[in-house]
Amino acid sequence: METTIIKRDGKKEPFSLEKIKQAISKAFLSTGNFANQETLTNILSHLRISNEITVEEIQNQVEIALMSERYYVVAKAYMLYRQKHLEDREVRDKLNFLINYCEANNAATGSQYDANANIESKNITTLIGELPKENFIRLNRKLLTDRIKVMFGKELADKYIDLLNQHYIYKNDETSLANYCASITMYPWLIGGTLSIGGNSLPPSNLKSYCGGFINMVFMVSSMLSGACATPEFLMYMDYFIRKEYGDDYYTESDKIVDLSTKKRTIDKIITDCFEQIVYSINQPTGARNFQAVFWNISYYDKYYFLSLFENFYFPDGTVPKWESLSWLQQRFLSWFNTERTRAILTFPVETMALLTENGDVKDEEYGAITAKMYAEGHSFFTYMSDRADSLSSCCRLRNEIQDNEFSYTLGAGGVSTGSKSVLTINLNRCIQDACKKGIHYLFFLEEITDLVHKVQIAYNENLKTFLTKGMLPLFDAGYINIKRQYLTIGVNGLVEAAEFLGIEINDNQDYKQFVADVLGLIESYNHKYRNEELMFNCEMIPAENVGVKHAKWDKRDGFKSKRDCYNSYFFIVEDEKINILDKIPLHGRDYIKHLTGGSALHLNLEEHLSEKQYRQLLRIAAIEGCNYFTFNIPNTVCNQCNHIDKKHLKVCPVCNSSNLDYLTRVIGYMKRVSNFSQGRQNEAVNRYYAKVSQL
Repeated sequence: METTIIKRDGKKEPFSLEKIKQAISKAFLSTGNFANQETLTNILSHLRISNEITVEEIQNQVEIALMSERYYVVAKAYMLYRQKHLEDREVRDKLNFLINYCEANNAATGSQYDANANIESKNITTLIGELPKENFIRLNRKLLTDRIKVMFGKELADKYIDLLNQHYIYKNDETSLANYCASITMYPWLIGGTLSIGGNSLPPSNLKSYCGGFINMVFMVSSMLSGACATPEFLMYMDYFIRKEYGDDYYTESDKIVDLSTKKRTIDKIITDCFEQIVYSINQPTGARNFQAVFWNISYYDKYYFLSLFENFYFPDGTVPKWESLSWLQQRFLSWFNTERTRAILTFPVETMALLTENGDVKDEEYGAITAKMYAEGHSFFTYMSDRADSLSSCCRLRNEIQDNEFSYTLGAGGVSTGSKSVLTINLNRCIQDACKKGIHYLFFLEEITDLVHKVQIAYNENLKTFLTKGMLPLFDAGYINIKRQYLTIGVNGLVEAAEFLGIEINDNQDYKQFVADVLGLIESYNHKYRNEELMFNCEMIPAENVGVKHAKWDKRDGFKSKRDCYNSYFFIVEDEKINILDKIPLHGRDYIKHLTGGSALHLNLEEHLSEKQYRQLLRIAAIEGCNYFTFNIPNTVCNQCNHIDKKHLKVCPVCNSSNLDYLTRVIGYMKRVSNFSQGRQNEAVNRYYAKVSQL
């Protein structure tokens, strides 16, 4: 069998002894000496070349061999030669990347590491943000492997890097030093402004300062996170300040004129102006996020969910939230935001409607009707359903168990403070295929991988604690986030592709159900094994906007089987026309998601909008099946000629008759122009199957 080596870019090529001889000979010549055949043979006799050895390991062995043969000057020359070539290669690679990035169709396609559709435009700011990412990856790997060596030994650290380089696992957000995402409590800001996190603003004292201060606070918080910033209390706090100015019953007289200026604004107009100020401000790109808009998430609640979370909550002045006014404000924001999305492309906030269920249906009938009505009117948001308020969706799929949803002045609004510190993802397709090739049962192979990723996450947590003790994480110190309430997340990708390789049909059948239970149950068992008072783990089917394409590309390159160019992030095949919308709901029901304690998102792709009655029935089906997180995805049309936005999927603009159109749809968790997607994701978007209403 031919021996292969692994190059720095992960590619494999045949091992060449001649190249090593040439490198050693050049090192000798640079010192004024000549290496004859005997000398070369003696040096090469020290080398131990194994299949799939890395280039770096070969070079390390050469250095040791030169030292062992007492060619100290030559060894130094070899090291200097190696370092110079490394530096030259890095500069050359950076220049090539710069050129390719400038020529790419969009920022997502041009990015080498984060193919993120949230970046609207490609410019010098986005380029500057991309250039240091490789260095951040090296730094993060060094920080983490040093910690792993101390806690678990060098062998595990080396194994971790090997699994990363060979794409069995993937460390999300290695290009950032910040922890991942957070659902924050805003209470510290309510009582202390942004002073505790390095800002200059005082606590909000009225509706105007609330709006301006909230924008600043979200920008500051998000700059200290690599992922999303969720503000579950956003509308509840806003309602508090509206009531302070216009009375507890303001919603009953929202058409009352209260602005004595020439504008003569009503209460409702003042409120919608506040909505506009906040939403449009946060949707602007910011330099702190590489010219992306802030990943901002909010929640709506039905009455029972609200009471479970906030019944014992107190504002600083001793008053309590009022459900009647908050409910009105939630509905007003829903309606306003839905309409506003016909005027401008507004990606954020990502909205989630939290509904409690009981006896196979939504418990709060009013909010069941509201949810169905908003879907029927073309609004695009997520629904999160649970039979008890013991968890909260804080991202575009991430689900986090609430440890304590009781309010306390020490911790802030307890239950809403959660999130994920770090995500480390297992490439299930590669792992399972490789296990089968080696004649190992894939569960035994996965068990070793699963144990390793948990230990790596524990090491990451220790590094995070070090940052915390050094005062580098003000969000934790100030109480916006509690480190003990944040999860270490084990991500999964390539599950469908792995099942396909094993010959399992991808539909609701016992073999597939058992496969899912075996794989995800294994991960959950290790989540429980390593959990303690300081460490919480969950498992998430990651959105894989970027890595879904990468895993497919890497695996195909290395000889693993895959039927598509982007791995699925669902329990079904997204392009499969045989699986209708009613089949997809059970595939994301309790039998499949029970081990996904970190969540998964069901995207029900539809060709056109349904009626209110149809959506309401689908809510009942979801409740019965135990499908807890989903949205309905209908592509919106954007006219590039006149900028008209239509909530239907059209071929011709109804305003100017132009066929120069773009489409708004969810790249995975958030809505964006398809033209903003990376090329790999654009290819995936073309293959998506959008079900016809007649199939219901």
